[in-house]
Amino acid sequence: MLGLSTEKSSIYGPLRSNRRIVVILAGIVCFILVSLLTFSRSTFGLSSCGGRTIRSFNEALAFSTGFDKEATYVDLNNIEATPSAKENQEHVLILTPLKNAAPYLPKYFELVDRMTYPKHLISIAFLVSDTDDSTIDILREQANDLLNRVNPEDRYHHIAIYEKDFNFELPEDRRHTFELQPLRRSYMARSRNYLLTAALRDEHAWVLWLDVDLVEYPPTILEDLMSVDVDVVVPNCLRETEDNSFWGYDKNNWQETEESLAMQKDLDPDYVLLEGYYEFLTNRNLMVDMPTHLGKLNKVPLDGVGATFTLVKSIVHREGANFPPYAFQHQVETEGFAKMAKAMGFGVYGLPGYLIYHVMNQ
Repeated sequence: MLGLSTEKSSIYGPLRSNRRIVVILAGIVCFILVSLLTFSRSTFGLSSCGGRTIRSFNEALAFSTGFDKEATYVDLNNIEATPSAKENQEHVLILTPLKNAAPYLPKYFELVDRMTYPKHLISIAFLVSDTDDSTIDILREQANDLLNRVNPEDRYHHIAIYEKDFNFELPEDRRHTFELQPLRRSYMARSRNYLLTAALRDEHAWVLWLDVDLVEYPPTILEDLMSVDVDVVVPNCLRETEDNSFWGYDKNNWQETEESLAMQKDLDPDYVLLEGYYEFLTNRNLMVDMPTHLGKLNKVPLDGVGATFTLVKSIVHREGANFPPYAFQHQVETEGFAKMAKAMGFGVYGLPGYLIYHVMNQ
């Protein structure tokens, strides 16, 4: 028996030693794999645009196990939109829905980049829908340029490109036909809501809804509109004309009148009112018809707004005001948003003397 025990010890001793070596080697291999997971995305440039790069060992472990180590704490009490936004380093989110917008994008980026508001405080987000041209390719190219400039102060804070198709097709020559407007505007409202919910982040104090086909606005427009210090504010948008004649474009900026309110009492609740169409006159006061000589920052209260250049304090959206794709007080989309914001107690204003210009399209 003694000889047998000694023989077993001589046999299993090396095996235990080998097992230790295997365990040690397995540990080393695991460490190498986790290290590769940690550093490969940044080292080899595999992180996607706008995506998150894993940078630390602990983050790598959390990523591999599916568990976060710490909760994220954000104090939303500190998000303020003030008239001194530039001095207070307040972030602005520019939102632009797009469809087959390739021809307009060079001018769009030229005007945005010309604005004097600090670039590092500006984020831009796009929602591209039902598009078959080169819009997304152009956006990617422009985003890479704006995010990777040599001077850090010239780099934008963040740019996001979202795509969501609604399978809504409308011939370009019929996009402003009266009878198609409620349906068209409801799809536009859905597009804006998708974009807003996808892009709004905790650092954004302001939201700017910006049309892709504007052709001129002052470089200081953000600071100018912020200085008015109201919840929602819009400039007066005219059409670009060859002879510089005064031709109103955005007729969705308006005030109710006694006549327009009286007329609505007899309407079906689901009836959607539209401005600028002779088929149904509303008797409202349009901002494009208001005096423009009383000063650029002279403000007037509005009941409806468009979205060629609409600056909103982010609290308005955070509190729940969005773009109804259904009839809300006889309005949809941007005008419905204005009605909703006012119903919630927010102030909506326009600047008749602050002129911007839209491309001369149909």
